[in-house]
Amino acid sequence: MPTEKKTQQIELIKSKLLECSIVISTDYRGLSVNDMTNLRRSLRDKGVEYKVVKNSLTYRAADEAAMPEIKEIVQESTGIAFGYGDPVQVAKALDEFIRSSRLPLNIRGAILDHEILTADRVMALAQLPPKDVLIAQLMGQMKSPISGLVTALNGVVTGLVTVLHRHIEQEEAKAS
Repeated sequence: MPTEKKTQQIELIKSKLLECSIVISTDYRGLSVNDMTNLRRSLRDKGVEYKVVKNSLTYRAADEAAMPEIKEIVQESTGIAFGYGDPVQVAKALDEFIRSSRLPLNIRGAILDHEILTADRVMALAQLPPKDVLIAQLMGQMKSPISGLVTALNGVVTGLVTVLHRHIEQEEAKAS
């Protein structure tokens, strides 16, 4: 029977799993306490919460949250980044910290919409442009054919008006 403290930790992890948009598992071995503080501060500034978790408690929380895939990315010494907004921003925040600090923080994998992502896919996610840029690009792609159609239709109407105007000018020239 788990103690009251462990039950509270399980509930805390479960609530974070249910609320977050992405869970990224990392191996934090080799980081000092100061490095860990800097990591948490850097991620917190970007809306990401980083917790060192006990695997057995995380497994129980995952079972209670109906997220068994968590068990595949939580092994050995595990720190989890819980992202609540745009998943790309969470991956970018971790990638930025790893690059700028040059610390041995290794990404093991992630869970995004109940799908397991490998470390390589998390890094590829970090390379994507922000969500608003992707939406703008998509809208531009959707607008392009419509703009082409409008231009083509406008050309036909403009041509018709030009022909009619010249015809009127010719008729006026004949009448004078």
